[in-house]
Amino acid sequence: MNRCYIGLGSNLQDPAAQLRSALEQMKAIPDTTLLNCSDLYSSAPIGPGEQPDYVNAVASLDTDLAPEDLLDALQAIENRHGRERTLRWGARTLDLDILLFGTRQLDTARLQVPHPRMAERNFVLEPLAQLAPDLTMPDGTPLQKLLAQCPPNRLHRL
Repeated sequence: MNRCYIGLGSNLQDPAAQLRSALEQMKAIPDTTLLNCSDLYSSAPIGPGEQPDYVNAVASLDTDLAPEDLLDALQAIENRHGRERTLRWGARTLDLDILLFGTRQLDTARLQVPHPRMAERNFVLEPLAQLAPDLTMPDGTPLQKLLAQCPPNRLHRL
């Protein structure tokens, strides 16, 4: 089993409900156990144009799936939620990102783990720290160090 952390985000069509529904659907991923989820957080959007604020969370799970198989399962959930991939960092109904996959470091055409921009995003680091405050990144960097260096982004717990 690999302990994984998944970032959840939405800023369209009742974002909090989108995240709750996604968590329920994550429970059905084969060979995977959803362990916990952080509180929900509101954050300012990062991306083009005027967008509503996001609702974000981080979930922890254990899986026997290969990383790209887990990615496929998460993207299937996004698709069921009406996810459209038309504009990079645009508004979305649901975004599910693999933040960490055990202690692995991956860089394939489809997947980078650890997530390449998570150290810049307090809406990822704060909820991750709520679940695993003593976590160390695969490169040996303590999560708390990343959190202390992360710029603020109008983040608050809902």
